[in-house]
Amino acid sequence: MKHDFHLLVIDPQNDFCDLPADYLPPRQAARPALPVPGAHADMRNVADLVLRGAAGLTAISATLDSHHRLDIAHPTFWIDADGEAVTAFTEITAADVRAGRYRPREALALARGLAYLDTLEAAGRYQLMVWPVHCEMGSWGHQVHEDVQAAFGGWERRARARVNTVTKGTNPWTEHYSAIQAEVPDAEDASTQRNGALLSLLAASDRVFIAGEAGSHCVKATTEHVVANLDPAQRARLVLLTDCMSPVTGYACQHQAFLDQMASQGVQHARAADVLPEIVANARR
Repeated sequence: MKHDFHLLVIDPQNDFCDLPADYLPPRQAARPALPVPGAHADMRNVADLVLRGAAGLTAISATLDSHHRLDIAHPTFWIDADGEAVTAFTEITAADVRAGRYRPREALALARGLAYLDTLEAAGRYQLMVWPVHCEMGSWGHQVHEDVQAAFGGWERRARARVNTVTKGTNPWTEHYSAIQAEVPDAEDASTQRNGALLSLLAASDRVFIAGEAGSHCVKATTEHVVANLDPAQRARLVLLTDCMSPVTGYACQHQAFLDQMASQGVQHARAADVLPEIVANARR
């Protein structure tokens, strides 16, 4: 009997890819907003794995970072003490806001924004980073890398199934790195809360191959939450595809620390070529 082999691809979107010129759209100024060095090669590896291993993959889930232009982690939300726009890659703490170094553009957002920062920092996972406006819903940057999208389409035709698309990040009041839940879940917004449906799919799988961008952030956060919600005996079913993910510039150490931590908890590491024979063999079971 064929095993349940599940491929989880996290945020395989144009805005995260360091695309060469021939992958950029003609006749418009669209360019990746937050390109991760190595991401284009990662996505080509993902696409190749799906194309060559299609018959052995029983399920594919793909997460999509999905933001509004106005978002608590975008420059559109914040100004500095002089009323000037806050630049991308600025870290903002609750202490900064209380000291008046930064504040929301809209005065009415101050109390909620400050409460968010307090809750975020108490969790101890991240501090607020102001990222460039990225993965804006409906934009070219929000779309899936074209090679990966083509591979997904081929798999859907062959498997007579659909890629399970998981949207995250639509709530502008919280960061949402992980596909399992937002950094600060909103009690009034189910999309920010624990994604039990995705966890159940992954827990029921015999193998879960994990790929995507970025290894230092959304892959890291998602995998950490998956591991936290799995029985320890199930963690060896997870395989991080190390040549199908890369870190954001400046975060290589965090990426490596994540890989090391996951290995210490029983999560497997492999390259795409290493797992392809197992996936192909699964098609013949």
